[in-house]
Amino acid sequence: MASAWKAAGLTYNRYLAVAARAVRRSLKEQPRLQAERRGEMDLRFAKWTNGKQGDNKSLANANASAMAEGAHAQQ
Repeated sequence: MASAWKAAGLTYNRYLAVAARAVRRSLKEQPRLQAERRGEMDLRFAKWTNGKQGDNKSLANANASAMAEGAHAQQ
């Protein structure tokens, strides 16, 4: 039997992010603010070709554009 997050078309990491956001939003004001600050991140990546590093890109932006392209491809 497939997990609910798989059936919804989510990756496991995305499922965890959604669940963490729901838990953070359910907390009282002060613990919620502390938890939200811990949840912020800025991941970057670069593609390496022939031993040379390419441009640094934001993982969040790259993921969002890939998801948008995937949604257009399915239609």
